[in-house]
Amino acid sequence: MVQLIECVPNISEGRRDDVVVAVREAALSASRGVLLLDSQSDRDHNRSVFTFLGDGPSLVAAMAAMVAEALARIDLRSHTGAHPRLGAVDVVPFVPLRGATQADCVALAKELGARIARENALPVYLYEDAAVSEERRNLSNVRKGEFEGLAKKMSDPGWKPDYGPSEPHPSGGATVVGARAFLVAYNVNLGTADLRIADRIAKAIRHIGGGYRYAKAMGVELTERGIVQVSINMTNFEKTPLHRVFETVRSEAERHGVPVVGSEIVGLVPQAALLSAAEHYLRLEADPRPQVVESRLLDVAFAQLEKKS
Repeated sequence: MVQLIECVPNISEGRRDDVVVAVREAALSASRGVLLLDSQSDRDHNRSVFTFLGDGPSLVAAMAAMVAEALARIDLRSHTGAHPRLGAVDVVPFVPLRGATQADCVALAKELGARIARENALPVYLYEDAAVSEERRNLSNVRKGEFEGLAKKMSDPGWKPDYGPSEPHPSGGATVVGARAFLVAYNVNLGTADLRIADRIAKAIRHIGGGYRYAKAMGVELTERGIVQVSINMTNFEKTPLHRVFETVRSEAERHGVPVVGSEIVGLVPQAALLSAAEHYLRLEADPRPQVVESRLLDVAFAQLEKKS
Protein backbone atom coordinates (compact mmCIF):
# COMPACT_ATOMS: atom_id res chain seq x y z
CA MET A 1 0.00 0.00 0.00
CA VAL A 2 1.26 3.48 -0.87
CA GLN A 3 1.84 5.43 2.32
CA LEU A 4 1.56 9.21 2.30
CA ILE A 5 2.45 11.10 5.46
CA GLU A 6 2.80 14.85 5.91
CA CYS A 7 5.49 16.31 8.15
CA VAL A 8 5.41 20.01 9.06
CA PRO A 9 8.59 21.05 10.90
CA ASN A 10 8.79 24.61 12.26
CA ILE A 11 12.23 26.16 12.71
CA SER A 12 13.08 29.33 14.62
CA GLU A 13 14.46 31.27 11.68
CA GLY A 14 12.57 33.43 9.22
CA ARG A 15 14.98 36.26 8.42
CA ARG A 16 18.16 34.70 7.09
CA ASP A 17 17.30 33.16 3.74
CA ASP A 18 20.59 31.28 3.49
CA VAL A 19 19.89 29.44 6.74
CA VAL A 20 16.33 28.58 5.73
CA VAL A 21 17.55 27.19 2.39
CA ALA A 22 20.38 25.19 3.99
CA VAL A 23 18.04 23.58 6.53
CA ARG A 24 15.46 22.78 3.89
CA GLU A 25 18.00 21.31 1.48
CA ALA A 26 19.53 19.17 4.22
CA ALA A 27 16.20 17.39 4.56
CA LEU A 28 15.76 16.92 0.82
CA SER A 29 19.33 15.70 0.29
CA ALA A 30 18.99 13.07 3.01
CA SER A 31 16.19 11.14 1.32
CA ARG A 32 14.96 10.81 -2.25
CA GLY A 33 11.61 9.61 -0.95
CA VAL A 34 10.66 13.04 0.41
CA LEU A 35 8.97 15.88 -1.47
CA LEU A 36 8.80 19.51 -0.40
CA LEU A 37 5.24 20.73 -0.84
CA ASP A 38 5.58 24.16 0.73
CA SER A 39 8.01 26.51 2.48
CA GLN A 40 7.00 29.76 4.18
CA SER A 41 9.02 32.21 6.25
CA ASP A 42 7.85 35.14 8.37
CA ARG A 43 10.23 37.88 9.46
CA ASP A 44 8.08 39.19 12.32
CA HIS A 45 7.55 35.71 13.72
CA ASN A 46 11.18 34.87 12.81
CA ARG A 47 10.01 31.40 11.94
CA SER A 48 9.79 29.13 8.90
CA VAL A 49 7.32 26.34 8.27
CA PHE A 50 8.06 23.52 5.83
CA THR A 51 5.62 20.94 4.54
CA PHE A 52 7.18 17.63 3.47
CA LEU A 53 5.49 14.55 2.04
CA GLY A 54 6.79 10.99 2.07
CA ASP A 55 6.64 7.58 3.66
CA GLY A 56 7.70 6.93 7.23
CA PRO A 57 11.36 5.86 6.85
CA SER A 58 12.08 8.59 4.30
CA LEU A 59 10.64 11.31 6.53
CA VAL A 60 12.56 10.15 9.60
CA ALA A 61 15.85 10.26 7.67
CA ALA A 62 15.05 13.69 6.24
CA MET A 63 14.00 15.19 9.58
CA ALA A 64 17.09 13.83 11.36
CA ALA A 65 19.30 15.58 8.79
CA MET A 66 17.26 18.77 9.00
CA VAL A 67 17.53 18.92 12.82
CA ALA A 68 21.32 18.50 12.70
CA GLU A 69 21.65 21.31 10.14
CA ALA A 70 19.34 23.64 12.06
CA LEU A 71 21.22 23.12 15.32
CA ALA A 72 24.47 24.00 13.56
CA ARG A 73 23.06 27.28 12.20
CA ILE A 74 20.47 28.62 14.68
CA ASP A 75 21.36 30.00 18.10
CA LEU A 76 18.38 30.85 20.28
CA ARG A 77 20.58 32.83 22.68
CA SER A 78 20.48 35.66 20.13
CA HIS A 79 17.08 34.90 18.60
CA THR A 80 14.11 37.28 18.79
CA GLY A 81 10.67 36.99 17.22
CA ALA A 82 6.96 37.35 17.87
CA HIS A 83 6.21 33.62 17.87
CA PRO A 84 6.72 31.49 21.01
CA ARG A 85 9.51 28.91 20.62
CA LEU A 86 11.22 26.27 22.70
CA GLY A 87 13.90 25.17 20.26
CA ALA A 88 15.85 25.91 17.10
CA VAL A 89 13.72 23.19 15.57
CA ASP A 90 10.63 24.01 17.57
CA VAL A 91 8.10 21.37 16.59
CA VAL A 92 7.93 18.40 14.20
CA PRO A 93 4.45 16.91 13.75
CA PHE A 94 3.55 13.87 11.61
CA VAL A 95 0.10 13.80 9.98
CA PRO A 96 -1.39 10.73 8.22
CA LEU A 97 -2.83 11.49 4.77
CA ARG A 98 -3.39 8.24 2.86
CA GLY A 99 -2.38 4.67 3.51
CA ALA A 100 -1.17 5.54 7.02
CA THR A 101 -2.81 5.65 10.43
CA GLN A 102 -2.44 7.86 13.46
CA ALA A 103 -0.73 4.92 15.19
CA ASP A 104 1.85 4.84 12.36
CA CYS A 105 2.59 8.52 12.97
CA VAL A 106 2.91 8.02 16.73
CA ALA A 107 5.51 5.32 16.07
CA LEU A 108 7.39 7.66 13.71
CA ALA A 109 7.35 10.47 16.29
CA LYS A 110 8.90 8.17 18.88
CA GLU A 111 11.48 6.86 16.41
CA LEU A 112 12.51 10.35 15.33
CA GLY A 113 12.49 11.70 18.87
CA ALA A 114 14.84 8.99 20.12
CA ARG A 115 17.14 9.41 17.12
CA ILE A 116 17.59 13.19 17.20
CA ALA A 117 18.05 13.12 20.98
CA ARG A 118 20.77 10.50 20.66
CA GLU A 119 22.57 12.08 17.71
CA ASN A 120 22.49 15.69 18.94
CA ALA A 121 22.38 15.53 22.76
CA LEU A 122 19.02 17.28 22.37
CA PRO A 123 16.08 17.11 24.81
CA VAL A 124 12.91 15.95 23.04
CA TYR A 125 9.31 16.10 24.22
CA LEU A 126 6.45 14.13 22.67
CA TYR A 127 3.09 15.88 22.20
CA GLU A 128 -0.48 15.44 20.91
CA ASP A 129 -1.27 11.78 20.14
CA ALA A 130 2.34 10.75 20.86
CA ALA A 131 2.31 12.36 24.33
CA VAL A 132 3.10 10.13 27.30
CA SER A 133 0.89 12.18 29.64
CA GLU A 134 -2.16 14.39 29.29
CA GLU A 135 -0.15 17.39 30.51
CA ARG A 136 2.15 17.09 27.49
CA ARG A 137 -0.58 16.65 24.89
CA ASN A 138 -1.07 20.39 24.40
CA LEU A 139 1.87 22.05 22.65
CA SER A 140 1.36 25.33 24.51
CA ASN A 141 1.90 23.53 27.84
CA VAL A 142 5.16 22.03 26.63
CA ARG A 143 6.33 25.33 25.18
CA LYS A 144 5.36 27.41 28.22
CA GLY A 145 8.35 29.37 29.49
CA GLU A 146 9.98 29.16 26.07
CA PHE A 147 13.72 28.83 25.54
CA GLU A 148 14.58 31.41 28.18
CA GLY A 149 12.73 29.50 30.91
CA LEU A 150 13.64 26.01 29.74
CA ALA A 151 16.48 25.32 32.18
CA LYS A 152 14.28 26.17 35.15
CA LYS A 153 11.41 24.13 33.74
CA MET A 154 13.59 21.08 33.19
CA SER A 155 14.83 21.22 36.79
CA ASP A 156 11.34 20.04 37.74
CA PRO A 157 11.27 16.19 37.59
CA GLY A 158 7.78 16.46 36.11
CA TRP A 159 9.27 18.04 33.00
CA LYS A 160 12.05 15.57 32.37
CA PRO A 161 12.22 15.14 28.57
CA ASP A 162 10.96 11.97 26.92
CA TYR A 163 14.33 11.55 25.23
CA GLY A 164 17.76 13.09 25.63
CA PRO A 165 19.56 14.99 28.40
CA SER A 166 17.82 16.63 31.35
CA GLU A 167 19.19 20.04 30.46
CA PRO A 168 18.66 22.26 27.43
CA HIS A 169 20.84 22.13 24.35
CA PRO A 170 22.99 25.29 24.82
CA SER A 171 21.90 26.98 21.59
CA GLY A 172 19.05 24.77 20.36
CA GLY A 173 16.88 24.40 23.45
CA ALA A 174 14.56 21.43 23.01
CA THR A 175 12.43 20.00 20.22
CA VAL A 176 8.81 18.84 20.41
CA VAL A 177 7.85 15.90 18.18
CA GLY A 178 4.40 14.41 17.78
CA ALA A 179 1.53 13.02 15.76
CA ARG A 180 -1.65 14.97 15.20
CA ALA A 181 -4.62 15.52 12.94
CA PHE A 182 -4.48 18.16 10.22
CA LEU A 183 -3.99 21.63 11.71
CA VAL A 184 -4.77 24.84 9.85
CA ALA A 185 -2.58 27.81 10.81
CA TYR A 186 -4.82 30.77 10.08
CA ASN A 187 -4.01 34.41 10.85
CA VAL A 188 -6.30 37.44 10.67
CA ASN A 189 -4.65 40.86 10.32
CA LEU A 190 -6.20 43.95 11.90
CA GLY A 191 -5.98 47.58 10.83
CA THR A 192 -4.45 48.77 14.08
CA ALA A 193 -1.12 48.73 15.90
CA ASP A 194 -2.80 48.20 19.28
CA LEU A 195 -1.75 44.75 20.49
CA ARG A 196 -4.30 44.90 23.32
CA ILE A 197 -7.13 44.64 20.80
CA ALA A 198 -5.63 41.55 19.14
CA ASP A 199 -5.12 39.99 22.58
CA ARG A 200 -8.76 40.62 23.54
CA ILE A 201 -10.04 39.12 20.31
CA ALA A 202 -7.74 36.11 20.66
CA LYS A 203 -9.04 35.53 24.18
CA ALA A 204 -12.64 35.70 22.90
CA ILE A 205 -12.17 32.99 20.26
CA ARG A 206 -9.76 30.52 21.86
CA HIS A 207 -11.09 27.52 23.73
CA ILE A 208 -9.19 28.22 26.96
CA GLY A 209 -10.86 31.65 27.10
CA GLY A 210 -14.36 30.29 26.55
CA GLY A 211 -14.36 30.47 22.75
CA TYR A 212 -14.32 27.80 20.08
CA ARG A 213 -13.43 24.26 21.14
CA TYR A 214 -10.89 23.71 18.37
CA ALA A 215 -9.25 27.13 18.19
CA LYS A 216 -6.03 28.31 19.84
CA ALA A 217 -5.21 31.99 19.42
CA MET A 218 -2.91 34.78 20.50
CA GLY A 219 -2.27 38.40 19.56
CA VAL A 220 0.91 39.09 17.61
CA GLU A 221 2.57 42.39 16.70
CA LEU A 222 3.70 42.64 13.06
CA THR A 223 6.29 45.33 13.56
CA GLU A 224 7.41 45.62 9.94
CA ARG A 225 3.83 46.21 8.77
CA GLY A 226 2.78 48.41 11.67
CA ILE A 227 -0.28 46.29 12.46
CA VAL A 228 -1.32 43.46 14.77
CA GLN A 229 -2.56 39.98 14.06
CA VAL A 230 -4.80 37.38 15.63
CA SER A 231 -2.73 34.23 15.12
CA ILE A 232 -4.90 31.10 15.21
CA ASN A 233 -4.32 27.36 15.16
CA MET A 234 -7.42 25.49 14.02
CA THR A 235 -7.05 21.96 15.40
CA ASN A 236 -10.26 20.59 13.86
CA PHE A 237 -11.52 22.62 10.91
CA GLU A 238 -14.56 20.35 10.46
CA LYS A 239 -15.93 21.00 13.94
CA THR A 240 -14.71 24.60 14.11
CA PRO A 241 -14.76 25.91 10.52
CA LEU A 242 -12.61 28.78 9.30
CA HIS A 243 -15.49 30.99 8.21
CA ARG A 244 -17.10 30.85 11.66
CA VAL A 245 -13.89 31.96 13.36
CA PHE A 246 -13.28 34.67 10.76
CA GLU A 247 -16.76 36.13 11.27
CA THR A 248 -16.25 36.20 15.03
CA VAL A 249 -12.90 37.96 14.68
CA ARG A 250 -14.45 40.50 12.31
CA SER A 251 -17.39 41.09 14.66
CA GLU A 252 -15.13 41.53 17.69
CA ALA A 253 -12.84 43.87 15.72
CA GLU A 254 -15.81 46.04 14.74
CA ARG A 255 -16.70 46.41 18.43
CA HIS A 256 -13.31 48.07 18.86
CA GLY A 257 -13.69 50.21 15.75
CA VAL A 258 -11.00 48.25 13.91
CA PRO A 259 -11.21 46.74 10.39
CA VAL A 260 -9.95 43.37 9.24
CA VAL A 261 -7.36 44.16 6.55
CA GLY A 262 -6.64 40.61 5.44
CA SER A 263 -6.02 37.04 6.46
CA GLU A 264 -3.50 34.36 5.61
CA ILE A 265 -2.98 30.63 5.79
CA VAL A 266 0.48 29.46 6.86
CA GLY A 267 1.58 26.24 5.23
CA LEU A 268 -0.90 24.03 3.42
CA VAL A 269 -4.61 23.61 4.04
CA PRO A 270 -7.00 20.76 3.23
CA GLN A 271 -9.24 21.48 0.28
CA ALA A 272 -12.25 20.63 2.43
CA ALA A 273 -11.53 23.56 4.77
CA LEU A 274 -11.75 26.07 1.91
CA LEU A 275 -14.70 24.35 0.30
CA SER A 276 -16.56 24.63 3.58
CA ALA A 277 -16.01 28.40 3.53
CA ALA A 278 -17.09 28.57 -0.11
CA GLU A 279 -20.20 26.57 0.67
CA HIS A 280 -21.06 28.99 3.46
CA TYR A 281 -20.46 32.27 1.62
CA LEU A 282 -21.88 31.13 -1.74
CA ARG A 283 -24.94 29.57 -0.07
CA LEU A 284 -24.42 26.38 -2.05
CA GLU A 285 -27.31 23.94 -1.76
CA ALA A 286 -25.24 20.80 -2.35
CA ASP A 287 -21.88 19.53 -1.17
CA PRO A 288 -19.33 20.94 -3.67
CA ARG A 289 -16.63 18.30 -3.02
CA PRO A 290 -17.71 15.77 -5.68
CA GLN A 291 -17.67 18.56 -8.28
CA VAL A 292 -14.06 19.67 -7.76
CA VAL A 293 -12.03 18.47 -10.74
CA GLU A 294 -8.67 18.48 -8.93
CA SER A 295 -10.07 16.27 -6.21
CA ARG A 296 -11.42 13.79 -8.75
CA LEU A 297 -8.08 13.70 -10.57
CA LEU A 298 -6.24 13.01 -7.32
CA ASP A 299 -8.57 10.13 -6.49
CA VAL A 300 -7.98 8.58 -9.90
CA ALA A 301 -4.19 9.03 -9.72
CA PHE A 302 -4.01 7.53 -6.26
CA ALA A 303 -6.11 4.55 -7.33
CA GLN A 304 -3.64 3.91 -10.15
CA LEU A 305 -0.70 4.02 -7.72
CA GLU A 306 -2.51 1.54 -5.46
CA LYS A 307 -2.90 -0.89 -8.36
CA LYS A 308 0.82 -0.69 -9.19
CA SER A 309 2.06 -1.12 -5.62
